[in-house]
Amino acid sequence: MSEAHLNKTAPLIDPFQRAITYLRVSVTDRCDFRCVYCMAEDMTFLPKADVLSLEELDRLCSAFVSVGVRKLRLTGGEPLVRRDIMWLIERLGRHLDTGDLDELTLTTNGSQLARYAQDLYDAGVRRINVSIDTLDAAKFKEITRWGRLDQVLAGLDAAKAAGLKVKINAVALRGVNDDEIERLVEWCGVEGFDLTFIEVMPLGEIGGDVGSANRVDQYLPLSMVRARLKERWTLDESDHRTGGPARYVTIRETGQRIGFITPLTHNFCESCNRVRLTCTGTLFMCLGQDDAADLRAPLRESDDDGHVVQAIREAITRKPKGHDFIIDRRRKQPAVPRHMSVTGG
Repeated sequence: MSEAHLNKTAPLIDPFQRAITYLRVSVTDRCDFRCVYCMAEDMTFLPKADVLSLEELDRLCSAFVSVGVRKLRLTGGEPLVRRDIMWLIERLGRHLDTGDLDELTLTTNGSQLARYAQDLYDAGVRRINVSIDTLDAAKFKEITRWGRLDQVLAGLDAAKAAGLKVKINAVALRGVNDDEIERLVEWCGVEGFDLTFIEVMPLGEIGGDVGSANRVDQYLPLSMVRARLKERWTLDESDHRTGGPARYVTIRETGQRIGFITPLTHNFCESCNRVRLTCTGTLFMCLGQDDAADLRAPLRESDDDGHVVQAIREAITRKPKGHDFIIDRRRKQPAVPRHMSVTGG
């Protein structure tokens, strides 16, 4: 095998001997919600010229697949508000057909699922994550600022009808939805949804309106959530993994699986197999670090994917061992200034 061919096909291994097999791709920084822990209400979005075209996103994702990425997750912002997004999803589905990709999935707020659920299934998507932090319609509007719970619930019905497996992501927010923990678990059990709780992450300025004054006020350790659940149910540790950072338990009484993503109370970096690509072509090797690589330049400078692969490989040599997330109680500033919608949820 030639050295050039090996460079294109050898798997991605970081400095800590972790194989990088999972790419999360933000296809847009735009969203039709303004969730209080994610965005400011008066967000300024990226100029169109800075954002990769769908063809460029396809080319970049395909380059990652060629060097061993087995799972692609499309994120945003809200991925389904990107114009003609189904073209990209259908294109990426070809890697499922060849066996080069194990899974194509996405994280969504659910607002567009009624429209797209069947198309997603037809393109090869089998599993989606949907972000829902509350089942109270008024509170949902307060958290999302612009969202409607009934629209999202209709989207979930469409997803189930299309055959998509749904996992609900709920950010644990002190004083906001901490009184709904048990209700969310019960609802997901009835609907047949897996459920993952997430600690609020210190990313980006989020404004100071109701419910979002700062993340010190929002922060609810998931150790407290687990303790609450253990008062009612028996939680058995599970070795279930989806390729992401969640650690799972099974509720013995129901068989339901509950995940916990704990970037603050428990660092989940030791087995990290993922990197994040923004809609501008910037590759972040770690969600909680600012070191990044520009892949847009080599992508636009040449039609030769070898230059892109070389840039990817160089970036992976700089992947850190772990992140440094903290909730800064003294300065009350985010640990990382960029918004989650830029990096990809």
